[in-house]
Amino acid sequence: MTNHYIDLRNADCIMIIGSNAAENHPIAFKWITAAKERGAKLINVDPRFTRTSSKADLYVRIRSGTDIAFIGGMIRYVLEDMRKHPQDYNIEYLTQYTNAAYIIDEKVKLPGDEGQNGLFSGWTGTSYDSSSWKYASPISASAKLLSPYWSGWEKREDPFPEVAWGDLEERCVLRLLWEHYRRYDTETVSRITGVPVDELEAVYAEYAKTGARGKAGTICYAMGTTQHTYGTQNIRAYAILQLLLANMGVAGGGINALRGTSNVQGSTDMCLLSHILPGYLKVPNDSDGDQTFAGYLARTTPANISPPDGLEGTDPANWWQHTPKYAASLLKAWWPEVDVNDSYHYLPKVKAGKSYAHIGLFEAMDEGKIEGLWVWGQNPAVGGPNSNGERQALGNLKWLVSVDIWLNETAEFWKRPGTTPADIDTEVIVLPAACSYEKEGSISNSGRWAQWRYKAVDAPGGAKPDLEIMSLIMARLKELYAAEKDSKFPDPIVNLDWPYGEHPDPDEVAREINGYALVDFTTAKGREYKKGELIDSFVDLQADGRTASGNWLYCNQYNTWNEDRDGDFPEAKVEYTKLGNSFTAINKLKKRGTVDRSLNGIGLYSDWSWCWPLNRRIIYNRASVDLEGKPWDSEHPVISWDGGWSGDVPDGGWKPIKVALDDGEPARLPFIMKPEGVARIWGYGLKDGPLPEVYEPWESPVVDADGNRVNLMSATVNNPAAFIGDLKNDRGTAARFPYVGTTYRCTEHWQTGIMTRNLPWLNELMPNMYVEIGEDLADNLNIKAGDKVIVSSARGEIEAIAVVTKRFRKVVVNGRSVHHIGVPWHWGYSGLSKGDSGNILTPHVGDANTTIPEYKTFLCNVRRA
Repeated sequence: MTNHYIDLRNADCIMIIGSNAAENHPIAFKWITAAKERGAKLINVDPRFTRTSSKADLYVRIRSGTDIAFIGGMIRYVLEDMRKHPQDYNIEYLTQYTNAAYIIDEKVKLPGDEGQNGLFSGWTGTSYDSSSWKYASPISASAKLLSPYWSGWEKREDPFPEVAWGDLEERCVLRLLWEHYRRYDTETVSRITGVPVDELEAVYAEYAKTGARGKAGTICYAMGTTQHTYGTQNIRAYAILQLLLANMGVAGGGINALRGTSNVQGSTDMCLLSHILPGYLKVPNDSDGDQTFAGYLARTTPANISPPDGLEGTDPANWWQHTPKYAASLLKAWWPEVDVNDSYHYLPKVKAGKSYAHIGLFEAMDEGKIEGLWVWGQNPAVGGPNSNGERQALGNLKWLVSVDIWLNETAEFWKRPGTTPADIDTEVIVLPAACSYEKEGSISNSGRWAQWRYKAVDAPGGAKPDLEIMSLIMARLKELYAAEKDSKFPDPIVNLDWPYGEHPDPDEVAREINGYALVDFTTAKGREYKKGELIDSFVDLQADGRTASGNWLYCNQYNTWNEDRDGDFPEAKVEYTKLGNSFTAINKLKKRGTVDRSLNGIGLYSDWSWCWPLNRRIIYNRASVDLEGKPWDSEHPVISWDGGWSGDVPDGGWKPIKVALDDGEPARLPFIMKPEGVARIWGYGLKDGPLPEVYEPWESPVVDADGNRVNLMSATVNNPAAFIGDLKNDRGTAARFPYVGTTYRCTEHWQTGIMTRNLPWLNELMPNMYVEIGEDLADNLNIKAGDKVIVSSARGEIEAIAVVTKRFRKVVVNGRSVHHIGVPWHWGYSGLSKGDSGNILTPHVGDANTTIPEYKTFLCNVRRA
C-alpha cells in the first residue's frame, strides 16, 4: 500500500476493484465504513455481487478480465472533462509532479496507429524492444502544457476555453495518452466489459470528483486485479488514473493492495519473489556485464534524468542511485569477512529472459530439470494453477521436503486418487512446523507496518518454528561442506555468517536485517558509529564494506536507545552485544503508542510499531503539498512546511521546490524513487507496453460468427508478451466451454485449506466444495441448489455442490450473454474435509511481467453430475 489501512477513512471516494474487502479484510473495512460515515462514496467493481457490493453506493458488474477497458474509459472521461473544466482538477500537480509534459522518442507508435494492429512499436515477434518508448534525447517537454495559462488557472476569473489535447506538441505524454485512450469511448468499453453505458458514466463522474484540490480518492485492489495475463498493466491503469487526479501521496489517496495474508508484504520485502534480492534490489543475471560486482552495479544503478526546461523542480533525488550502498551492505550481512567483489560471485546468476517464478519452476520440474524442492508453508498441489499438471510435475523430483503445520496435498501427492504410489519415486520428507501463534517474530502488513508478535503457546510434539528449522539445516550444511574438502563450490556456505545457534533469537535476526557497523567509522554528517552498533538509517549505509544490512528498507527499525525519546516504551528496549561491544537499542516494531500526533489527527499513529521506509506512513508525501510546501488538502495534511517540515516523515527532508529555488538550492522533485523525480504516467519499464492496452484473457468468451477469438479493441487478441506454459496446458474454446470461470475465497476457509479444513467447527460451517451459479444460468441448465455438478475445463474437471445465487447474473458482451461461474479453491484430497480444488480448471499461463497465474478468468462448462 502507498498509504495504510487507517488512512482509508480520509478518502472522499473509495473504489474497490478486484477485491471483496468486506469479507476478506473485515478490519480494513472498518476504516472504509468510517469514511462512509463522513460522507465518502464507495464504488465496487466485481463480476460477483459480494458483501462489499452490498455496502457500495455504486456497484458495477463487470466481465472478469476487462479492468483495462473499464479504467481506460475512465481515463478518457477524465481527460475529456479536464480539457473542458481544468479548474476542477489539480493541473499544477499534473504538470509539475508527473511526466505528462515530457516528449517521447520520435519512433514511438501506439496500438491504434495505422499498421500497429494493437501492438506498440518495437514488437519483434517474440518480445518488445522498448527503446522507442523512452524519452526523446535531449530531454524536452511540452511548452504549451507548462505554460502560465495552465499553472495560473486559479487566478483567472474569465471562463476557460476548451483545450484540444491534439494541439499539444507531438509525442507529448499527455497527447499520447489522449490519442491512446480516445478509442476507449463508453460504447466500446460497454461492449467489452458488459457494463451498461449509463452505469459507466455514473461511476466515472463520481470518481472524477476526487481530482479537485482538497479531495482524495483511493483504489483498493487484491488478487482479482493481479491474477491475469496483464495483471501488472491493470495496476498501471490505476496508477495513471490516480496521477491524473492528483491522488498519489495524499491522505485518503494512493493505490492500496489489500494483501491476502498477514505477512505477504514482509515476504515480498525480503525477496521471496525470484526476480529480486532483499529490499527490491535486482537479481544478477548471466550477461557479460553482470560478471563482476562493478558491472552489476553499473546495470542496476539508474543515472539521473535531469528535468526538462519548464519544470519548476531542478533535481531528481533518484534514490536508487544509492544501490551500491545497499547491495554492498547486503553482501556484508551474509559474508562479512569476504570482500564484496568476491562474495558477489557467490550469488546465483539467472538466465536473462528465463522465468524462475512459480509457473516456470513447475514447467522445469515436469521437464526433469529440477531434482529437489523445498515447499515451505505452501501447498502447490492445491494452490498452483492447473493442479493436475503440477501434481504430475512433482513426480519427476528425486526428493521433496514439505515444511507445514499439517500434512497437506503436496506432501501426499504420491498417494492422491488415481495414482499408484509404487510408480512414483520421489522421496518425501515432512518437517512439522509451528504455526504463527507458536513462535515469535515480526510481520509486515499491507500498509508496510512492521509489528512484533509474541509467542502465545508452545508448538505441539516435535514441531519447530521455521527460523529454528532453517538454523538447524544451515548449521548442518556448514559442517558437511567444511568436512568434505572436494565438495562443489563450498565457499558460499562455508563463509556464510550464521551465528544463531540451535534456538535462534528472532530479535538478533531482525537486528542483522536492520544493519550494523562492521568497524568504527564516522559518517559525512558527523555521526560516529562503534563496531557492532546498529545503523540509525539507511542514509548511513556505506558502499565500501564498512556496514552490513540484510535489507536496507528495514534499516531504522532499530535505533540506539535514547531515554528522553524512547523512555515511554520500555517493552521495546533491547540490550545486545555485537563484535565485542555492548549496546542498548529500541526495537521500534514493539512500540504500541496509541496517541496520534499527526497534523489534524489524520490517523498516522507513528508510535504504533514502525513502518518502512524510515517510519513514513504515506509514501511520496511531498506530492501532497504545492511548490511552496502548503498542503493541497488543508483538512487532511500529511506534511506541511513552515520553515521546517511537520507531520509525517517527509519523503526526503529537502525544502519545498519554490523555497529551495528562492534560497539558491537544488529544488528536489517529489517522486524520489524515479530517476527523473516525477511520477510516470507514461512508463517504459514493463515488458508489454508503456500504457495499458486492452487484450483478452488467454481463454475468452468473445468470438466472431465463425467461433474465432477476437479482441473488440484491436486485431491482437491476447497480450503478446504473456507467459504461456506447456504443462498439460490444453486451451479451451468458447464453443466447448461457454462460461467464464473465476476463483476466489470464502470466509470459512483460508488459502489451500490446510489451516481450516483440519478444524471440525469450520468444516461444519462450510463442509463441501461448492460452485456458485447465477439463477438465470441454473434455470437454463436445470440445476437446482444443492445438486452435485461437474465443472470442466480443457485441463480437467471437478465435482462440487451447486449454490444457485443472485450474486451472479449474466452480462451482455458485444450483444451476447456471458455467464460467470464462481469457483473456490480451498479443497483437496488431504485433511478432514476433502474435495476437488478449483485450480484443477485453471490454465498454466501468467502475467507478462510477474508470471502471476491467470486464476481469475478461464473458460469452463457445467452439468449436473
